[in-house]
Amino acid sequence: QLPTSIRHKFRRFIGNYIFKYNKKRRHIVKTNLNIAFPDLSDKERNQLAQKSLQWYACAMVDYGLIFFAEKNRLRKMLQIDGIEHINNALKSNESIILLLAHSAMLEFSPAALGYQFNIFGSYKTSKNALLDWMIARGRCRFVNFVVSRDEGLRKLIKSSAPGWLMIFLPDEDLGIENAVFTPFFGKDKATLTTTARITKLTKATALPIFSWYDSESNKYRTQILPALENYPSGDAKQMPNHSMKRLKNSSGNTQSNICGI
Repeated sequence: QLPTSIRHKFRRFIGNYIFKYNKKRRHIVKTNLNIAFPDLSDKERNQLAQKSLQWYACAMVDYGLIFFAEKNRLRKMLQIDGIEHINNALKSNESIILLLAHSAMLEFSPAALGYQFNIFGSYKTSKNALLDWMIARGRCRFVNFVVSRDEGLRKLIKSSAPGWLMIFLPDEDLGIENAVFTPFFGKDKATLTTTARITKLTKATALPIFSWYDSESNKYRTQILPALENYPSGDAKQMPNHSMKRLKNSSGNTQSNICGI
């Protein structure tokens, strides 16, 4: 029920607390930053890590909007850029996969798109049964249905059809099975081939999307990029013809909360 300005004051306090006392989370963030940005000083990496954890905390607070806020109130806080790319694919009667980057504010993209389209997707179950129920319930306020990863990919593939949008998070390292090692920030990193296989099986158009909080407009923004070209290409290690540069050019500035943790 709190206004955004007050909610977001808590993010700095909670984020700083996590940075100071949650050694595991701080270690993960700093390790990734050490690998990705070796030229930065320790002070600069610490500042980035602390800022990242502040946005992580902000997401935890703001997810109360996804779970409990009145829908008309939340709708006014959402903005979609590049929606024409979805509409063009729908006009062509194509199945669509939205490749959602794992950013702090990712939950706001399904919420924004669910007002206009038929959406479904997968989710990773939580060890906490109550939290798992809350997350699934919150997502189902805006999407048609969700499928647990434990149920496998068969249900996702069967549900894919023209006029429906599948949301899929392709960027998490789940081990070497069904993965290839490709360069990422100068290091070989395991990445799943699942996305390409699902796209091929469903004959879908793959659209990358990003979600972040824009401090200038005070809105949760979803940026939809054009369809990946020649995807899947048949080469599991081939980089799709897209980059973060296109996102920066289209959005004007890239907020720190667009980065995953």
